[in-house]
Formats: sequence, structure tokens, C-alpha cells
Amino acid sequence: MARSIQSLERAAAVLRLLAGGERRLGLSEIASALDLAKGTAHGLLRTLQQEGFVEQEPVSGRYQLGAELLRLGNSYLDVHELRARALPWTDDLARSSGEAVFLGVLHQQGVLIVHHVFRPDDSRQVLEIGAMRPLHSTALGKVLSAYDPVAHSEALDAGMEQLTSRTLTDAAEFEKELDLTRARGWAGDVEETWDGVASIAAPIHDRRRMPVGAVALTGAVERVCSDAGNAELRADLVAAVRDCARAVARDLGADRF
Repeated sequence: MARSIQSLERAAAVLRLLAGGERRLGLSEIASALDLAKGTAHGLLRTLQQEGFVEQEPVSGRYQLGAELLRLGNSYLDVHELRARALPWTDDLARSSGEAVFLGVLHQQGVLIVHHVFRPDDSRQVLEIGAMRPLHSTALGKVLSAYDPVAHSEALDAGMEQLTSRTLTDAAEFEKELDLTRARGWAGDVEETWDGVASIAAPIHDRRRMPVGAVALTGAVERVCSDAGNAELRADLVAAVRDCARAVARDLGADRF
């Protein structure tokens, strides 16, 4: 059996203690409740405070749970609710289009794939849940960057690596692409991430009209584009992806739009 890490166990105990009551706790109270030396308790609290998991009230010096812990908790709930709500709609999109469907959310400086519906044929495919995709070149990443200011900043900070001959690497051109995405409500990627692969993505908004993720259809250029040479994405597939995104958003409580 693998050995546990004592410092992590103690940090978790501090967080559980602070979560267990409505009032703030002082250093002595925390140390006593967890049977820790004051120096040890103070070191744990200082580290947790630096990471945003714990906050210290400036006047009394007492401790409470921090905003970063709340943000992570909400992110966990949002992603799981998003996946649950999206399951029937993404299955329908894959079945009707004959292509693979992905659900992505912003994570650090990329797109985290949280759900993947295989293309409904007998071809060999690899499950990509948990994979990371770039923000600047994928349809999913462009949609998130267009509607989420944090994703926008992360895309620029991460840099724009040249992945294919069609990848956008100029910041000004990228901004034009995001303007176009916002104007039409969807994003495309035609061989910008992988040669021979095209994708269409649309944003998913929650009841607060905040972007919580994006859904994308991905397949071979010759199937997803009406004219592979001109890189024009099929209008019927664009409409299907947007309908899927709207359906998921409605299930999340967003207004009809």
C-alpha cells in the first residue's frame, strides 16, 4: 500500500476543520483541534494562504477558507454538470453528423477535453478525454478565447506555435478571427491544428450567460468541408453544432437565444 504524505494529510485536515464551522478560527484553536504544534500549524496555514486556499482576517488574525478553494469547487461542479447535461445532445450530434464530437473547457493555457463521443463507424479511435488542446488553433480554443476574457489572455500568454502551414501565429490576425467568431457565433479550424482535419465549435453558456465550455464536431476535411480546396465548412454541420450548443445551454438554464 502506498504511503501517504503527512504534510498533505495535515493540510487537508486544516481545510476540513475550517469548512466544518461558520466562524473563523485562530492559530491556537486550529493547532489544538488537530493536535499540532503551533509552528507546524502556522506553516501549513501560511502555505495554504499563499495558494489562496485560506484567508486571514487582518484585524483578528483568524483564518477562514479562501476564494481559490471555492473557485475550484465550483469548477468541479460546473464541469460535471456540463458533461451530464451534454451527454444526450452530443450523442445525437455524433449520430446525425457521422463525426466525432468533443466537449472542452478552459484549463490553464489550453482546452481540456472533458467528453468525447466516437465517430459512429467501425474505424479504430482513441478516447481523448483528459487530453489538452491549444487555444489558438482549435475551433474549441477559438470559441473559448472569443467569449471568455481569461481564455483570451491565456491564449496570448501561451504563445501561438506553428502547428501546420495554416496555423495563425500573428496576434493581430488571431484577434480578427475572434471578432469573426463573436460575430457569427461559432469558430472553425481547417487544418490549423492537424493536416487533413477540420473542426467546427460553438460556445455553451450557462444561466448567467457565462461561457462554461464549448462543443465541437471534428472530422476529415473532405467530409466536414463543402470544398476542401477553399476550406469552406459545411453550413448544415455548422447549424447542427450550434443547435447542440444551444440545447445544452438551455438544459443549464440559459435563456432561449
